[in-house]
Amino acid sequence: MTTIYLLRHGALAGDSRERFVGQIDLPLAPEGVRQAEAQAGALRQQDIGIIYCSDLQRCRQTAAIIAGATGAPIVTRAELREISLGDWEGLGRREVAVRFAAEFAARGRDIEHYRIPGGESFADCRRRALAAWTDILGCGNERVAVAAHAGVNRLLLCGLLGMPVAELFRIDQDYGCVNIVEQHGAHTCVRLLNGRPVDVGTAECHRCA
Repeated sequence: MTTIYLLRHGALAGDSRERFVGQIDLPLAPEGVRQAEAQAGALRQQDIGIIYCSDLQRCRQTAAIIAGATGAPIVTRAELREISLGDWEGLGRREVAVRFAAEFAARGRDIEHYRIPGGESFADCRRRALAAWTDILGCGNERVAVAAHAGVNRLLLCGLLGMPVAELFRIDQDYGCVNIVEQHGAHTCVRLLNGRPVDVGTAECHRCA
């Protein structure tokens, strides 16, 4: 059995939470560092064999904090980056809805396949994230931590939970959250979904397939 602790990085420096961040390379805020430390504390006793992370610094910082607590090596994977939002990155959500009204509406009609100018669709992001996920499942370690992003996590979890990508925003992914996925051969169990670090030791199965 392989157990994967799928994490979202902590809160970001300079993020108003009302703008599109995408692949802007923001560091963790002090609050985000504390959230990563809480994740590290929860994973300290979980015998983590390896840590995978996105190459954006917010995930690399998260992975480094966890590595400091667990002693596990870090492998950086660009395929785990957050979705690229192209021309919208750094802009406020309300600004985009006005300046790019037609494009914003088109994305709302087809959230999975619409490709933002200069960026990616969620389908594009899912393809590359799944390639990394397949490698992670085959890494040979029984317990793995993955430090990634809300968009990437939602896409991976949609597949694991049997949900269409169009419903990805039904899956909450708070800053500093923990998801636990257990893989028994072809059998998958999502044991914790958008949990707090303190939930790691008491998680019950959320969905099996």
